[in-house]
Order: sequence, then structure tokens, then C-alpha cells
Amino acid sequence: MQDIITLAQRAREAKAAMAAASGKAREKALAAMADKLLACRDEVFAANAEDLASAPELSPAFRKRLQITDKIFAYMVNRLKEAAALPDPVGRVLEGRTMPSGLQVSKVAVPIGVVAIIYEARPNVTTDAAAVALKSGNAVILKGGSESIRTNRVLATAMRQAVCEAGLPADAVQLLDSTDHGAVAELLKQDKYIDLIIPRGGKGLIKAVAEGTRIPVLKHYDGICHQYVAGDADEAMAVAVVVNSKCQRVEVCNALETLLVEADGASRLLPPIAAALRAQGVELRGCPETLAVLPDCLPATEDDWGTEYLAPILSIKVVHGIEEAMEHIARYGSGHTDGIITSSLDLARRFTQTVDSASVLVNASTRLSGGGDYGLGAVVGISTDRLHARGPVGPAELCTYKWIAIGNGNLRD
Repeated sequence: MQDIITLAQRAREAKAAMAAASGKAREKALAAMADKLLACRDEVFAANAEDLASAPELSPAFRKRLQITDKIFAYMVNRLKEAAALPDPVGRVLEGRTMPSGLQVSKVAVPIGVVAIIYEARPNVTTDAAAVALKSGNAVILKGGSESIRTNRVLATAMRQAVCEAGLPADAVQLLDSTDHGAVAELLKQDKYIDLIIPRGGKGLIKAVAEGTRIPVLKHYDGICHQYVAGDADEAMAVAVVVNSKCQRVEVCNALETLLVEADGASRLLPPIAAALRAQGVELRGCPETLAVLPDCLPATEDDWGTEYLAPILSIKVVHGIEEAMEHIARYGSGHTDGIITSSLDLARRFTQTVDSASVLVNASTRLSGGGDYGLGAVVGISTDRLHARGPVGPAELCTYKWIAIGNGNLRD
């Protein structure tokens, strides 16, 4: 098994160099990572094909998350470039004041330090995570799933070369490429060297990580996302937003899982929404009032309301007003991403003020909450925690802060 302690120690050593590196140096490294990725494109696709061929037992949804397509590869390269172009989050003065004594006090953004990211399947997380960590001046340890080991090795090698050529320590990006199940358990013990762990994957993985370490963990367990379609919603907008929320990528955490439709608009809005969803191959499961409008819909069970399908399945419930919609979200939602489709500013305001989720959207697809569409560039995940970050975790969210006080012989009275 790979020497986990040595790996963590090397990340800790790289942390000091990264904290001292200039924003320009980190920007140069990220731009070089994009170039290196383009240069090894064929190698990336070949390794990914081997990963796919070696795991024929994977579910279709899991295989989709594992596969690198032309579109996903372009996304990976673009995210590196976008991260390079973002403003430097390190060194920002978050607040500052001069006290009556003349003491100058500032709260300044600094890197968290060493971040370990544990994830399943999706190789684009490898590049996204490295981009976010390096942009914010952190060292990162990447632990992808065994199913993507070949792809991740190619990606990590290319990124380490780029970091080194930019004059930064190669160990700022490290891949724990062991397939031994004990490797993660050993990594979770390294609280002396690792400052933060971010798990990305299924609820089982996240729960195991959170319960198996003393290191702070940034997490979300489920993405049970809702769209509430108010009775006054524009039909064309409702159809477009719901279909995009559900179908743009069904296997990701901010895909729509439950549709709530106002009773007053159900007969007008449900048929065109259902037709558009079925055209995309989505299975619909509805409450009794939904079945009255859509008799060919499957009946929903109590379990459906609390299920993150990550598949072309959608549960539908007819509700009687915004209060019932918000109560349903509070009961069954996961605090990830929820939206409202309405023409009423008053309804939109009530929804955004009351729904307690990391992202709350008005007349927009839930799929926009991934971070790039919020102007964050690459993100390393979405947090439903309240401390230290909430929602999309970009470079600014991988910073903490320190207080700096400058005096002229100032003393405490």
C-alpha cells in the first residue's frame, strides 16, 4: 500500500510553499495544467476506455459518471482556464479598521492548507479539485475511486508536471492511487497533516468519511432537489426549466428529483411538462391528484418523496399553495438546491426567504447551482453544511482567514 503518512507529510511541506507563492505563479500553473491536459488528450481517452472496459458490472448511471466524452474533456480544460483567470482569492482584506489607539486591524483571506478530496467515478473531479485547491493556494491530496484509477493517474501526472514547470512544488498535487480499501481509512487518520477533507459521492461514502475521521469534513449527503411551479407560471418557461433541471444530466446532485405543481395550474401545466419529460425518457411517479391529470403516470409512494434517484425518474406532487410546497421541501428536501417558477415577485420573495437550502433559484434550472454558472469557475463540490462553506465550493470557499494587527508599540491597558 502507498505510504500514506509520507504522502501527507509531503503535502504539508508543499503547503508552506503554496502559501508563499504569488497569485501569478498559481495562475501560471493552472494555465499550464490546461495545456498539459490538451497535450495528453489521447492518453486520457485511452485510459478512460480501459477503466470502462474493466468494470462492465457498473450501472448505466455510474458508467455515465465515469466516462469522459468530448464534451466533458472540453469542460475539464475550460474549467482549468477559467480558474486561472479568476481573481486571486488569497490575500483579500475581508474587513479592516484602525482603532482609536492607532492599531491597524485586518481580516485577511489565506489558504486552508492541505485539503484531501475523496470521490467516486467522475474523473473531471480530479481536475476540478486540483484547480480549486491550487487557485486558493492549497496543497491537495486526490483519492478517486478504483474504477477510475487509470484515468486519474494520467490526469495527475500531467498536472504535477505543469505545477513543477510553473515553479511550484509538484507535491501540491498528489494522487493516492492505491486500490487498497485500507488506504482511505489510513488517510482519515492523518489529522496532523491534513486540514480539511471533502468527500464527493454517494451517501454511504460521505457518511463513512464523516464518521471515520477527526479532520473537519465539508459534505452534503443528498441532492433531493425540487422545483415548485406556481399557478401563475409561464407555460413555456415551466416546461423548459423543469426539463433542463431534470434531463440536462440526470446523474448529478443538483438534478431535479421532485416536481411540485400548484393545484390551480395543474391541468394547464402538467400535461405539457409531462409530455416534454416523457420525450426525454423520464419515468413519472405522481400523487393521487397528479394521477387525476396524468392517468398514465405511475403512483408515487411515500419513499419517492425522500429519494435521490440520480436516474430518469421524477416524482410529482400537486400542492395547494406555496405554504404547502415549502412545507414539503422542509420535510423531504436535503437543503441542496430548490427553485420556484412564478410570475409573482411576492411569491418569489417568500420562497427565497423561507426555503432553507444552500441554493434557492427563481425561474432558473436547478442545474445552474454547480458553481460555474455562479461565476465561481471550477468548484470542488457543493456543501449543505453551514460551516465553513455553504453551496458551491470554489476557490474563495477553500480559504480561511487570519487576523493581522499592525501597531507602533501598542500595549494593552
